[in-house]
Amino acid sequence: MTRVSDSDRPTLLLVDDDATLRETLSRALAARGFQVKVALSSQEAAALAVEDPPEFALVDLKLPDGSGLKLIPTLLRLDPHTRIVVLTGYGSIATAIDAIKLGATYYVSKPVDADDIVNAFQHSAGNGDTPPNGKPMSLQRVTWEHIDRVLQQHDGNISATARALSMHRRTLQRKLSKRPVRS
Repeated sequence: MTRVSDSDRPTLLLVDDDATLRETLSRALAARGFQVKVALSSQEAAALAVEDPPEFALVDLKLPDGSGLKLIPTLLRLDPHTRIVVLTGYGSIATAIDAIKLGATYYVSKPVDADDIVNAFQHSAGNGDTPPNGKPMSLQRVTWEHIDRVLQQHDGNISATARALSMHRRTLQRKLSKRPVRS
């Protein structure tokens, strides 16, 4: 049985602040042939990437030091061929579009398994055969999408977003603390 050396394995930078998920995905992705480095913040990830630009990156959307979307241009400046997948438990159409516009390869929502992530790295172009969803979004999902879009327009500032939505700040905070509803 031949063993593959670390230098022959593709490098993957995993950036997520959830220690349990980070550890689980790190082991699972290593078992699938990647040489995995982990970071819990954008700043830590950028430092690791400067030392050795990764071939692949899995970046959580919400990190302790801001949006993971801000890490995408940094990674692509270091190596324009880096394949980046954005991972989030707070998926929305607005952030998915922003991630792709910034250069991410794909966007996946939690919960996710390692095989889904590996498949996401293989996406290189849109698929014209993907059928449209025949069911309209629920009112709760449309509400979540609208709140998320306004929040993005105000750079994550909850007070400014609440004012723009004519909503009390605490009410908005309660809505944001809940996971987004599935379509």
